[in-house]
Amino acid sequence: ISPVPPYSREQPIFTTRAHVFQIDPSTKKNWVPASKQAVTVSYFYDSTRNSYRIISVDGAKVIINSTITPNMTFTKTSQKFGQWADSRANTVFGLGFPSEQQLTKFAEKFQEVKEAAKLARDRSQEKIETSSNHSQESGRETPSSTRASSVNGTDDEKASHGGSAEAHLKSENDKLKIALAQSSSNVKKWETELQSLRESNARLSTALQESAASIEHWKKQFSACKEENDQLRGKIEELEEQCNEINKEKERNAQLSRRLQELETELQDKELELEELRKQSEIIPELMSECESVSEQLQAAEKKNKDLEEKVKTLRTEVEENKHRQTNLKTELKNFLDVLDGKIDELHDFRQGLSKLGVDN
Repeated sequence: ISPVPPYSREQPIFTTRAHVFQIDPSTKKNWVPASKQAVTVSYFYDSTRNSYRIISVDGAKVIINSTITPNMTFTKTSQKFGQWADSRANTVFGLGFPSEQQLTKFAEKFQEVKEAAKLARDRSQEKIETSSNHSQESGRETPSSTRASSVNGTDDEKASHGGSAEAHLKSENDKLKIALAQSSSNVKKWETELQSLRESNARLSTALQESAASIEHWKKQFSACKEENDQLRGKIEELEEQCNEINKEKERNAQLSRRLQELETELQDKELELEELRKQSEIIPELMSECESVSEQLQAAEKKNKDLEEKVKTLRTEVEENKHRQTNLKTELKNFLDVLDGKIDELHDFRQGLSKLGVDN
């Protein structure tokens, strides 16, 4: 059979695209890619021979040339992968489709073509049996007619007719024996292929279970990292609140600084006023009484000055404490941000690991 069908005789009845694989002939277990990319896979019907073939060509290379027989079975091994065994080619073909829908259409067409091939085989067997019955009937009629027409014939003629019938039966028996031997050998091949397919499916199931367990493990680690990330976010929010409080403290410190400057200005004004009063007391002795009142005011002002100085000292102490507290908070915030950067790097590495695992699967 020519690999590229002559279109005058064979016509494509279904066409799709898929990645083609063949079973490794040495191990009968691993898949070997027959094409580097997705290629066209078509069903062809030969009207003269009443047969169906699956054909796929990659460039100038024929990678699938499989005649469909009623004994073939197309098996879906996953959502996007299917396979069938070809005893004539002594191999197993596998097709990887881009979607489950395309795999389903190909499998339905395979079953349809298989039924058509079975119907064609049954019809051909009926024709063979009919022709065989006609030949047997003609064979039975021939001796009777011979006997009827040659009653006066010799014994040699009768012996020659009996020998030809025995030779015909012997040849038919030899053909049946050869067909039976071929059928038994094909059954053994199919049993071997079925056993290898079962072992392959068992390995695939084990690998799928291991992959599922690994995915569950990574899911748990991802959940733990997510919880830790949520905790870190909570701490960041707390630190932001503390930063807001620090800003408020800065504003209060600025207000205290402005108040302190105002008090110092007022103190300077009071000192100038006191100096003027002292000059007036020296120049005008008559104003002693007034000077006494001024001295009282001075004492009061000095006392007030002392109070203001104490307040200034207190404010300065508070400012220093606030500065020290702010420095400590900045140090804690920097340490926390360093820890946070490390955790974010770990999360990034973990995410890359998850992505790599997803690609491998």
